[in-house]
Amino acid sequence: MTQGAGQGPEVERTATVRDFRVPAYVHETGPYAHNTHPGNAAPPLEDPLEQPEGYTPTQRDLPVINRGDTLQVTVDPAAVQAPQPATGPGPLFVVGDVHGYLDELVAALREKGLIDAAGHWCAGTARLWFLGDFTDRGPDGIGVIDLVMRLSAEAAAAGGYCKALMGNHELLLLGAKRFGDTPVNSGAGTATFQAAWLLNGGQKSDMDRLQDHHLQWMARLDAVEEVDGHLLVHSDTTAYLDYGDSIEAVNDTIRETITRNDADEVWDLFRKFTKRFSFRDEGGADAVRSLLDTYGGTRIVHGHSPIPYLLGEVGSEDGEDTAGPVVEGPHVYADGLAIAMDGGVTMAGKLLVQQLPLAV
Repeated sequence: MTQGAGQGPEVERTATVRDFRVPAYVHETGPYAHNTHPGNAAPPLEDPLEQPEGYTPTQRDLPVINRGDTLQVTVDPAAVQAPQPATGPGPLFVVGDVHGYLDELVAALREKGLIDAAGHWCAGTARLWFLGDFTDRGPDGIGVIDLVMRLSAEAAAAGGYCKALMGNHELLLLGAKRFGDTPVNSGAGTATFQAAWLLNGGQKSDMDRLQDHHLQWMARLDAVEEVDGHLLVHSDTTAYLDYGDSIEAVNDTIRETITRNDADEVWDLFRKFTKRFSFRDEGGADAVRSLLDTYGGTRIVHGHSPIPYLLGEVGSEDGEDTAGPVVEGPHVYADGLAIAMDGGVTMAGKLLVQQLPLAV
C-alpha cells in the first residue's frame, strides 16, 4: 500500500539543499485566476544555468520568472487548416512544453490549423506530438491534459493522431499524488515528492482536479519515439541510455518502474529526467549522436530546457524588462543535430507548435 502525505514513518530529517516549507498558497482555495502564479513566491536561484555536481531536484529546477498576467494571444478566426497530402501519412507537428498555459496552447494549435474555433480537431490525417510537461507553473495544467486526451480521440477518428511523451513534470505530479510526504533518498539528504512539486511550480488547483483517469494516462506515456527520422524526447539529456538500448526497452523499463510504485525508484527516474543541457556545450553534438546511434533518427527534438536558457538570454526577474525573452521559433544547435522546442512560455516567451521537418 502506498503511503500518502502524512503517512510516512517518523524519520530524522537530514540537511537538504533547501529547507522545504509549504508556501502559503497551498492552504488557499482554488482554482486560481489565470493571471495568478503562486509558484512565484519562492526567490529565484542565484545562478540557474549552473547545476552542482550530482544535481538533485531538492532545489528548484529553474526559477519561476514572474511573467505578469497570462499572455493573451490574438488568433485569426480564419486560420488555415493544416495541409493534407494526397496520399500517405499527414503532416507532422510537435509541441513544446505547455506548463498549464491552456489559452496559449489553444491559440497556437488554432494558428497552425490543427483545431477549429470550437477547439476540436480539424486537421484530418495530421500527426501531432506533445513533448511533455503539461502541468505546473501555469494556471490550468489539468485543462491542458483534458484537451490533449480529447484531441487524441478526435484525431484518431479522423485518421490522424495526437500523442504525448512523458516529461519530468508528469513524473513529479504522479509522485506528489502517490507518495506525498513519504521520504525518498535524494542524494542531498531527505526529500519528498510533495516538497519538490511545490518548489517547482505545483498548483493546488491542478492537484484538486487530478483524477484517476489523468493519473492512468500519464503513467502510460512513452518516453521516447522516432518519427520520420526525428528522435522525440522530453529532456535534453543522455539519461535515457540508462533505461535500455532500444526505444521499446526504454519505454517498457520506465513504465515498469512507475508500475512498481516504489518511491525511491520513481524519484531516481524523476531526478534523471530533470537533467539538462547535455547537448549545449562542448561535446554536445557527440551526446546527441550517442542517442541517435542507439535509438535511430537523424535529429533529436526535445523540450525541457527553455530556449532562452540554452542561449543564455533570460528575462528580467525584477520586473523592469516587461518584454521578456524574444523567441521566434525552435532553436537548432549541436551541429544541427538537435532542435529545442521549449519556447519559454513560463517566462513570457512563446509556446511553440512546429511542423517538421524544419526547412534548414
